[in-house]
Amino acid sequence: MTVQSVPVKALRPTQIAVGLLLVKAKRKGLRDRERQPQELVDFILENPIRVVAGPADQHYVVDHHHLAHALLDESFKTAPVVILDDLSKLALPDFWKQMVAKGWVYPVDGKGKKQDILAIPKKIRDMQDDPYRSLAGFVREGGGYLKSQTPYAEFVWAEYYRPLVALKLIKSDFNKALKLAMKLAHDVKAAHLPGYTKEAVKKDKGAEQ
Repeated sequence: MTVQSVPVKALRPTQIAVGLLLVKAKRKGLRDRERQPQELVDFILENPIRVVAGPADQHYVVDHHHLAHALLDESFKTAPVVILDDLSKLALPDFWKQMVAKGWVYPVDGKGKKQDILAIPKKIRDMQDDPYRSLAGFVREGGGYLKSQTPYAEFVWAEYYRPLVALKLIKSDFNKALKLAMKLAHDVKAAHLPGYTKEAVKKDKGAEQ
């Protein structure tokens, strides 16, 4: 697929929430790479944002929402994208029907509650924070489970953690919450989850949903 460049502000989300701690970490990664401009360029080009072309020249993100958020927050003007499908000629209601049919929409809010498609914000910056999505993301990056091709796999893990790790703990002592979550990742009760492994795996630094 050909990598193209589009204005960051033209990117639209297809989910309601992200993990803002993950966004913060990605912002730091971008700033660190600024010291080596070629490394920054290589990183961005190697992690194009996967989008669907939609009505009114909008590009709807279906993968790498966190990176898109980080690029926006760091005042990048453009972002590299790979267009998975062109649905730009459809009327907006038909566009969303197609997106749902293809599994490219995740209308679940920051508390894990499913919402209507209309609840998806129009701007990346208006996405809600789901602390459990951050927790699940850092567990994967720390080797707690394997990266999976299952759509929204990290959100599946977030839902696993939601009743097991207290929100208060995540907010007051994230490192302690992460340590607990890493242990829970290898519990037999998590065996049905995408990317489950009994032992820790090598850290995966790839960009996530």
